[in-house]
Amino acid sequence: MTQSEQSEQSEQSEQSEQSKMDSKLDMARVVRRELYSGRSVLSAIAAFAVIVLAIYGLLECGLRIVNQPAWLIDPQTALDRLAHLPDGINPFLLGVVGAVLLFFGLLFLLSAVLPGRRARHTLPDSRMSVVVEDEVIASALARRARLAAGVTQEQVMVVVSQRTVVVNIRPTSGVALNAEAIKHAVEAEVELMQLSPLPQVRVNLAAVGVIGV
Repeated sequence: MTQSEQSEQSEQSEQSEQSKMDSKLDMARVVRRELYSGRSVLSAIAAFAVIVLAIYGLLECGLRIVNQPAWLIDPQTALDRLAHLPDGINPFLLGVVGAVLLFFGLLFLLSAVLPGRRARHTLPDSRMSVVVEDEVIASALARRARLAAGVTQEQVMVVVSQRTVVVNIRPTSGVALNAEAIKHAVEAEVELMQLSPLPQVRVNLAAVGVIGV
């Protein structure tokens, strides 16, 4: 094999490795978009509010420049009132306005800081990335819990979150259930699914049973 052929094979190998890395990065971005909710709604609301306030401010300033009466409130009057707060304003009303502003401020802050994860988990696969809704996972785990407990479908309710799986069971009256056995059965199903992140299982047995059919 000549040196040029070796060089060509080396370049092809590097290009192949680079292509695989790019494909993995693209797939990781797709999975992240599926797992985490975007901020487009809140961003649109914030942008709309800023645009409306800016247009209103320009309108009031324009009216003041041409010596026309203010549409709602004169900008200079508004600045004077802000500078002399809380004089001339009902303390209760001021507290309500402050609470509302604090609520929206915390809402936007938490939306920016927290990951905003959707109700989904990923499943391992050698060829592709699989994203499953938590409702689908809950349905499969409810079936496993129902078989382990020997109860009907209506007696089992499973709630799946990012870190926990809560199995709520209403036992049949007069029939004792083993919560640990049910928990182990559900945990085995969760481990078989290889969910990421892996949730912890908790089983709750209702104190009041239902009448068997």
